[in-house]
Amino acid sequence: MLPELRKVVTFDEDIHREGGRAAEPALRIIGVAAVLANPWAGLGYVEDLSPEIKRLAPALGEMLTDRLIALAGSGKAIEAYGKACVAGVNCELEHASALIHTLQFGNFYREAVGAKSYLGFTNTRGPANTQIAVPLMDKHDTGRRSHYLTVQFSIYDAPAENELVVALGAATGGRPHHRIGDRYSDLATIGRAVDNPAGI
Repeated sequence: MLPELRKVVTFDEDIHREGGRAAEPALRIIGVAAVLANPWAGLGYVEDLSPEIKRLAPALGEMLTDRLIALAGSGKAIEAYGKACVAGVNCELEHASALIHTLQFGNFYREAVGAKSYLGFTNTRGPANTQIAVPLMDKHDTGRRSHYLTVQFSIYDAPAENELVVALGAATGGRPHHRIGDRYSDLATIGRAVDNPAGI
């Protein structure tokens, strides 16, 4: 157990109806967040963050991934995924970012769900009860718009001024009744290539 860890919080919802119509199957959206003391708090500006990243990021990645997989039932059940962090108001945004923007953190989740795409993310700063927004996208295909979702929740007492919140999010499918096409159909319509959508 990490000495900095204060608590782990879970958000879990099942969406059964959307737009007045049944969602079949129901869409499950899950978030898991760790609340921990900032290991760099009170040290002033720290140039080299890597020692604490190496100590904390793998442990957090593994713990949050295991909790999320247990809730979802399996890695295969997760179709969309993402990550987020919130720094307390006395923390550098870089401190929160340091714990999620490394392969030591993200690869546990990526490998557990058999994903090919990168993890969408947010990194923000705020007081306790700040909204934690975890952007999700398809774990294999970043252009699949049906799986553009957001896990959104807050923790009434976190982050404290010198705390960090580190979160992972998941969904078992795409938005119910999605019907806006995908990135590839748009590109075909405007005659642009996938690797150069702006046509520059």
